[in-house]
Amino acid sequence: MNSELIITEDGSHTLFVPAIDECYHSTHGAVQESMHIFIEAALKQCGKTEIRVLEIGFGTGLNAFLTMIEAERSDKKIHYTSLEKYPVEVGKALQLNYPEAFPAVSRESFELLHTSVWGEQVQIGSNFWLTKIEADFTQFNFTEMFDVVYFDAFSPEKQPEMWSVELFEKIFIQCNTGAVLTTYCAKGVVRRAMQSAGFQVERLPGPPGKRQILRSVKI
Repeated sequence: MNSELIITEDGSHTLFVPAIDECYHSTHGAVQESMHIFIEAALKQCGKTEIRVLEIGFGTGLNAFLTMIEAERSDKKIHYTSLEKYPVEVGKALQLNYPEAFPAVSRESFELLHTSVWGEQVQIGSNFWLTKIEADFTQFNFTEMFDVVYFDAFSPEKQPEMWSVELFEKIFIQCNTGAVLTTYCAKGVVRRAMQSAGFQVERLPGPPGKRQILRSVKI
């Protein structure tokens, strides 16, 4: 999908997709949104020393980048699997300024997230293993179990097929007991779909510009 680079309110980039009139991240701040929803509310809630993360929607690679940083900070080993139907063009991705928000982290590590081969596991740093899969989540069959899920698809208005009870059931089956799933979308229909799939769901305060988010746990 064609996209345009824009600056969000915390100074970090996001991409705007004119075809669907939607951004990959909040215009109130891309980095602070991802940190709040996926790192703080999900990843840091997992007490394991070796964690398997599933991301629905690789997008700009921001969630993977922040997770890689947290893997090094916490000295936890993280195996990160990300599904993406429409990969961002590498040249566009390499223009993103996320590394500039973390001066202690090399830009090369961020670039490796985007230049690494799709469909193969690649180690980046001492504690982070990335597997990017170019696939349609609605048709994909999983072969492993996960401890943390970042559900970061485009909104239900733009991709309604991604937010069904059936697909949350599909994720639920692949989650270990105690697994945590978070998403930026707090709509009632999404909360009910997660509950119907078997998750215990709670609303949490959202990042700047967003009142609430959802966090689900497999009990």
